[in-house]
Amino acid sequence: MINYQLTWLRKNLFNTWYNSLLTVVGLVFIFWGLYNVINWATTQAQWAVIQVNLRLFLVGRFPQTLYWRAWIVLAIASVLFSLTSGIVFNKQSLNKLGLAIFAFIYSLLLIILPLDLTSRIWLLFIATLTLTSFWLGKTFYKTITPWLSPFWLLSFPVIIWLIGGGLGLQNVPTNLWNGLLLTVLMAVVSIIISFPLGVLLALGRTSNLPILRWFSILYIEIVRGLPLIGILFLAQVMLPLFLPTDWRLDRVIRGIAGLVLFSAAYMAENVRGGLQAIPHGQIEAAKALGLKTPLVILLIVLPQALRAVIPAIVGQFIGLFKDTSLLSLVALVELTGISRSILAQPQFIGRYAEVYLFVGLIYWLFCYSMSLVSQRLERQFN
Repeated sequence: MINYQLTWLRKNLFNTWYNSLLTVVGLVFIFWGLYNVINWATTQAQWAVIQVNLRLFLVGRFPQTLYWRAWIVLAIASVLFSLTSGIVFNKQSLNKLGLAIFAFIYSLLLIILPLDLTSRIWLLFIATLTLTSFWLGKTFYKTITPWLSPFWLLSFPVIIWLIGGGLGLQNVPTNLWNGLLLTVLMAVVSIIISFPLGVLLALGRTSNLPILRWFSILYIEIVRGLPLIGILFLAQVMLPLFLPTDWRLDRVIRGIAGLVLFSAAYMAENVRGGLQAIPHGQIEAAKALGLKTPLVILLIVLPQALRAVIPAIVGQFIGLFKDTSLLSLVALVELTGISRSILAQPQFIGRYAEVYLFVGLIYWLFCYSMSLVSQRLERQFN
């Protein structure tokens, strides 16, 4: 192994005198940059801005007496995600290194994060649920798979009920839905709604019906020609004008509408690329066997088309998650918006680097997780 690595280094980094010089200069530059970053992070940065405002970053102004509802929401999401992961990767053996890394990171978070005893107990409980659900998904995937979709569908109204209240729970106005809580909620709801709309628009654009095809083309091309911030402002200002005067859409719903309208157009083009990759002979063969057009689309065309464009679809989901940062420009205090509020605190004025590094880390963790799931799905579906 050592001889192979030395051979690789000689072949790729030190094969000529100028490559050797560039390698040395590059290494010096990398170590110099790492030294400065570590020195700044350990001696100059004021991480108290994160420690003091951690709750604001995560849940904003959500009432502290109702934090138990946010913990239950996190537990539900963790269980469903772990069950799904266990089912999808049921053929792969448990990676002991991955479990060790998970346990180490979780233990580190429990030690480093400034949490009270109740929060630490909740985190331990959720970690136990996550590992147990993953094991159940892998072990009993044949039994759980038929129930997984209903579980996901039922979880969304339950989550909205826990966050917003009503039906016996104290109401929490949407202006108190802030921080990471609002970012994740807006992203998930927008992804769930925009995906089927994008599929329908893609099918409409490839339809033989002229009215349906031209409507889909006009919608897709017009929306793709507009910036997202413009659509968000239109949704906030113009959407109420098209509704009856006694209908008042909440600002959060209008923000979701803007994200959905924008994302569906791009999703349609991604799906259309997959539809064009399906050989027309398969469609003709299915119709020759007596299948109607809806069954041909649902059973033959869409499964293959969606599988072919998994990277593009997940890339769109990642882009949509990051685009939620623009909601702060339309008076929705999501993760980026709450960061501005924190930077306005007198004792933390000018702490831009610490705050935006922390926010960037949160975005990266979510986006990288989605990318990792996409890669695993590609390998699973070969």
